[in-house]
Amino acid sequence: MQFDDVILGRRSIRGYKPDPVPKELIAEIIGLAMRAPSSMNTQPWNFYVITGEPLDRIRAGNTERMVAGIPQSREFRTGQAFAGKHRDRQVGVAKQLFSAMGIERDNTEKRQDWVLRGFRQFDAPVCVIITYDRVLDGSDDTPFDCGAVATALVNATWSRGLGAVINSQGIMQSPVVREHAGIADDQVIMKSIALGWPDETFPANAVVSERKSVEEATVFVGFEK
Repeated sequence: MQFDDVILGRRSIRGYKPDPVPKELIAEIIGLAMRAPSSMNTQPWNFYVITGEPLDRIRAGNTERMVAGIPQSREFRTGQAFAGKHRDRQVGVAKQLFSAMGIERDNTEKRQDWVLRGFRQFDAPVCVIITYDRVLDGSDDTPFDCGAVATALVNATWSRGLGAVINSQGIMQSPVVREHAGIADDQVIMKSIALGWPDETFPANAVVSERKSVEEATVFVGFEK
């Protein structure tokens, strides 16, 4: 693929085929992603790639704890709930997804199942947990750098014919993730990414989220026109 094809064609994939993904292909993708820029070349990121029975245990633990009402314990701060135009965009993409999946507003069962899909890593065959070195905790540059490598990873995934979705729900029960992924104590759990072969029959995979315009997002300074 050309660069533009990847950027313009990539979609968040929330439905996957059960087919395994070769370890060598994932390693190739991570190698590409790690060419992402980082502050003063600190490269704070590490990756835990999980599949099979350990991933099934994470899915089960996440789901059981959330259904039981155990408060979330995400290690990276969530901040305040979105409001205003940011909340509008959040609601907007949710409406797109629910419409594609045929989930009516008053269908609480289907809406609950959709939420739990996130805690199950969208039933993807692979989950990549991005962590950063705890010694860097408190640095604003570090999560910025992890965001860069996460973006590079999902784009590299798409360029290889796979799909991915960056997912916070999958790490909201961090003790479960830390236990079954064997995450070292010197690491902070930053984000999870579901990864696998896209199921083209899954309606939500066709959703292309809306983007604000360049004019809305950009201020040009010092240009003649």
